[in-house]
Amino acid sequence: MGQPVVHFEIVGKDAAKLRSYYSELFGWEIDANNPVGYGIVARQEGPPTDGVGIGGGIGAGPEGYPGHVTFYVAVPDVEAALAKAESLGGTRVMGPEKPMDIVEIGLFNDPEGHLVGVVKDRM
Repeated sequence: MGQPVVHFEIVGKDAAKLRSYYSELFGWEIDANNPVGYGIVARQEGPPTDGVGIGGGIGAGPEGYPGHVTFYVAVPDVEAALAKAESLGGTRVMGPEKPMDIVEIGLFNDPEGHLVGVVKDRM
């Protein structure tokens, strides 16, 4: 695999309800103890091929936003990835941005409107 999927995200109108739902549905342990209440679903140790999966998050969107479910791909340069997505027929939704000054991210819609995220690779 080239650049790997490293994170998933579920964003909606009621983050607490979504956290409760997915925790109950899949047995996820979700930690929302941070300034923005973003629920972190930590990835377990071990390679994804061992069935442990990737980490993710569940949070609230801005007022009036219906929400989304997406995945994030690790890239060396968020701006370059967004520009390339646009050059191939996608549309930039946001970014690059650094929420909570923790990580640099961007979002784009593919040519059919599917939301995809990119995140700066920490390597």
